[in-house]
Amino acid sequence: MEKMKWFSILVELLLLLIQSVYYICESIYYLIVPLPEKSLADDIVLITGTGHGIGKCLALQFADVSAKVVCIDINTQSNAETVKEINSKWKGKAFGYTCDVSSLEKVRELGEKIKSEVGTVTILVNNAGIMPCKPLEAHDETTIKKIFDINVFAHFWMLDTFLPGMKALNKGHIVFLSSMAGIIGLKNLVPYCASKFAVRGLSEAIMDECREDGFTNLYFTTIFPYMVDTGLCKKPIIRFPSLLPLVTPESTAKEIISAVKKNLLEHSIPSPLLAINNVFRCYPNKMALAFKDFMGGGVDAHDD
Repeated sequence: MEKMKWFSILVELLLLLIQSVYYICESIYYLIVPLPEKSLADDIVLITGTGHGIGKCLALQFADVSAKVVCIDINTQSNAETVKEINSKWKGKAFGYTCDVSSLEKVRELGEKIKSEVGTVTILVNNAGIMPCKPLEAHDETTIKKIFDINVFAHFWMLDTFLPGMKALNKGHIVFLSSMAGIIGLKNLVPYCASKFAVRGLSEAIMDECREDGFTNLYFTTIFPYMVDTGLCKKPIIRFPSLLPLVTPESTAKEIISAVKKNLLEHSIPSPLLAINNVFRCYPNKMALAFKDFMGGGVDAHDD
């Protein structure tokens, strides 16, 4: 029995080796050949924070690829303007709802309305977020809790409400807006970084849970933007703006939709940043910090 056990382990190791070689070759192949893109024409896309910035651009661009778009924002007026703009171009494509996504009760009420009035959401984009920029000591308890309520807990409430519908269909795609501040810690963004690191962990864990439970047609994409010109980042520090400029909400939305179409697990904007980070993580920490200091990226403190 003991010999059979070890033989079984050796067979599994051999299979793992074959799989590893295959996946490496597959990755190299897709570095040369573009990944195939899926159609989004039959999807119902729910996006939070559609009143302005990335969320608004996402809503417009998802509508442009024929998806139905459910626009969610706490600001009724700005959200209504987004819906009106979409429906003026593509009649009946957009549906607007006002909701405080940091409240589980309100998100559940929202879910019932959307299911009865629009249908089952098949793409969920957790975009809403806030980014106070100040030293840790300048944050009070209320502000820190608000950061986590919107940037982290809202993700849980949206999953609680909309993931079961996707599981019932065994079809769906969930997009988590993290940040490069969810990869690298930055001065003046301590609570924000912590919230975006949490989003990264949440996305990896829920993906693995769904995979092991057999939901093979559920996809998850985590987005790590650098600095997007949405107004949240009022005082960016960029030493080499030609190498790492502020990116526009329009170009960011375009890259997010492309990542969804390709079923990418992770994507940074600009795209090389994740690979650069992964390389430097293999070296001594002091070397990585020296490179970070040389590049000079970050944000200066400012009043809200």
